[in-house]
Order: sequence, then structure tokens, then C-alpha cells
Amino acid sequence: MKLTAIKGFNDILPVESPKWQYVERVAREIFHLYGYKELRLPILEKTPVFTRSIGEATDIVEKEMYSFPDKNGVSLTMRPEGTAPVVRSFVQNVLYSKNPVSKLYYIGPMFRYERPQKGRYRQFHQIGAELFGAPDPVADAEMMAMVTHFFQATGIDRLSLQINSLGCDECRAKFKAKLIEYFSKDKGALCENCARRLELNPLRILDCKAASCGELKKAAPVILDYLCIDCSDHFSAVKDHLNNLEVTYKVNEQMVRGLDYYTRTTFEVTTDMLGAQNAVAAGGRYDKLCETFGGPKTPAIGFAIGMERLILLLDDNDKYSLKPQVFIAAMGNDARNVSIKILKRLRAEGISSEMEYSIKSLKSQMRRADKSGYSFVLIIGDEELKKNLATLRNMATKEQTELSLENPVDDIVRFIN
Repeated sequence: MKLTAIKGFNDILPVESPKWQYVERVAREIFHLYGYKELRLPILEKTPVFTRSIGEATDIVEKEMYSFPDKNGVSLTMRPEGTAPVVRSFVQNVLYSKNPVSKLYYIGPMFRYERPQKGRYRQFHQIGAELFGAPDPVADAEMMAMVTHFFQATGIDRLSLQINSLGCDECRAKFKAKLIEYFSKDKGALCENCARRLELNPLRILDCKAASCGELKKAAPVILDYLCIDCSDHFSAVKDHLNNLEVTYKVNEQMVRGLDYYTRTTFEVTTDMLGAQNAVAAGGRYDKLCETFGGPKTPAIGFAIGMERLILLLDDNDKYSLKPQVFIAAMGNDARNVSIKILKRLRAEGISSEMEYSIKSLKSQMRRADKSGYSFVLIIGDEELKKNLATLRNMATKEQTELSLENPVDDIVRFIN
């Protein structure tokens, strides 16, 4: 029987991986500019890391997590998102004692059991960042500026930054009561999930994609009308700082996040290039989550970028890949022995290079070099060895130059540069 990958778990093939490497490289460069340091997290966590933080009435916890008991009966979960594990690590490793402000980022796979669709799979990848210890609105604005900076650096446009505030517990209590009152009048029109969640978590209705719920949402109450003075002032200050940083944004009064831990500022980066699944980044403030994990009261804000959707937005061109540089076409055993030594020296100079392992015709080797995208081919045969020469062919211009085999690497470096 032919074995295949699990549905929703995709291979990232060599033809695709340069885009992934490019995105990861840009993320590391941009985040470094803002003072962030990488945190590498385990894929498996104890299940309460997510059930306590994300919320029992969320889609992720109710039906999307890959959870199972280990041999000791401890429930483990393959991480469905990155913020909760980062907070767990932040508290467990007492990072708050090392610096009053901690800036962390992560890159890696996440896992959710949901229907695979365009840009969304059961194993998917996120780039995320978390900022701990800064309650100020300017921290919110700077994080959104960093997200915008990242997308600009990747060369992606046609994006929209949308912001909202979910207020504090006091604001949301009043707002939830109004939502329950509003949606209860037409409870029969709600989808099955939203009808079940109406009393427990009515904010989730605002995030529902069902058509029937979408119609009801149009006239629903908005959270901004129920913000307390402190939360209203915070949101106004966020907008002022975004304006000062010249970051373009749009207030989306109906935007909520799918996780229960968010407070105050929330945001999404959306595009019109991916259809219904239009969010490529999302985040917000979560000032109470560290306490949930047994840590001290620590204000925090973070975001995550969906890499699969981001990759779909990149153009198809050669700028993402590191082009291979020199292929050595050796004819005969003696030429191959000389070529092996030249390869070693080329690689020591940082030049991507390889050769054919078995003896093949020049035509066959040139064909392979061309298909592999090599910029130059160094041709060494018996006649060349007798003259102590090699021929360097520029694959783009077809020009050929004879090089001495006494010290060919210096000449090759000069031609390449």
C-alpha cells in the first residue's frame, strides 16, 4: 500500500521552501530592529495551558484541539496557537524578574483539527510576537507599526489594518448583557453553534461566518458604545499614537477575537486577495493572562501571522531563493578527483557548488546544471587537465573563459562577484 501524508498535513517541497525561508528571514530582521528575541517552544503542552487561557466555549477548545492522554494518563495537546505557551514559558522561567519589559517572538507549526481550506490546514505555521510589561497605549501602537513594517518589508500590499477595543471585564459585562438581549429576540435565526453559546459567550456570535448570523450582526450593539472611561481613553490614545507613527488603520466596531483572553486593543491585518479567509495577522492585548498561569499581574500584547496565507500573497519570482552558483562538469576519474578538491575550496569561500557523482557525458551534466539553475559551470576534462586549464561557462550569457587550474577558485570568485 502506498503511504501518504495525513489530510491537512502538507509537505513543503524544495520548490516552495525558499519563500518560507524568505519570510522567516524578514521576520527575524524586522523583529530584531524592535528589540525582540526568539523563544523556541515545545510542540506539546499540558492541555490546561489552553483550556484555561483560550476559553472552554471557543471553537479551538470545543472541537479543534489535538489532545490525548500520555502513558501516565496526563492530557497533552499539540499546540493550537502560540500565545498561551509563550505565557506559560514566561511565567515558568520567571522571565519577568530578568527585565521589566520582555519582547519575545516565535516561529513554528500549530495544530488544529478543522476542515482544510485555502491557506488553512490542520498543521499550519505561525510567526508571532509577545510584549510583556508595557501597559501604555504606545506599546499597542508600536506593535501594530512593527506588523505593518514587516508586511512592507516582504513586499506585500493591498492590506488593511483593522482595530477595535474589547474593553475590560466591567465593559464587557455590560456589553454581553446587551448582546444577549439583542440576539435573544431572534435566537431561532442563529446558527446551531451561536444559539448554544448565546448565554455563555455571546461575543463569539460577532465572529461567526454563518450567513444567518451575519445578517443579525449588522444591527447588533457595538462594544465601543460600552467602554468605561479608562478603556475609552486607552483606545483614543492608541489611535493618536498610530496617527503619529503614520500607520494607516480602520476602526472595525464588530471585530472580536476568537480567544477569551483578549482585553482592550484588538487588531487584524486583512487582504482582499484571499476570499473569505481574509485575515493574515491578528492579535491584541491580554493583561490578565499571566495571572491565570500563576504569575504576577503583567500587562501584555501580542499577535500572530499565518504563514500559509502570507505565502499565497507572495509573487512567483526568483528573489526568494538563493541561486546556486557553480556546477563542476568533470569528464573522467582524474578530472573528478581534481574537481572534488576544487569543490572543497569553493565551499570554504561560501560559494554554493556541486558536481555529478558518477561519470556522465558533458551534455548530460550541462543539462542538469541548467535545470538546477546554476549560474556558472566549470568544465574539466582530460584535455583540460593536460593543459592545466578549465573552462568556466556563464550560463546566462553563454560566454566561456579559460582558467588556470593552479588556483582556479580566486578566478571563479572574481567572475562571480
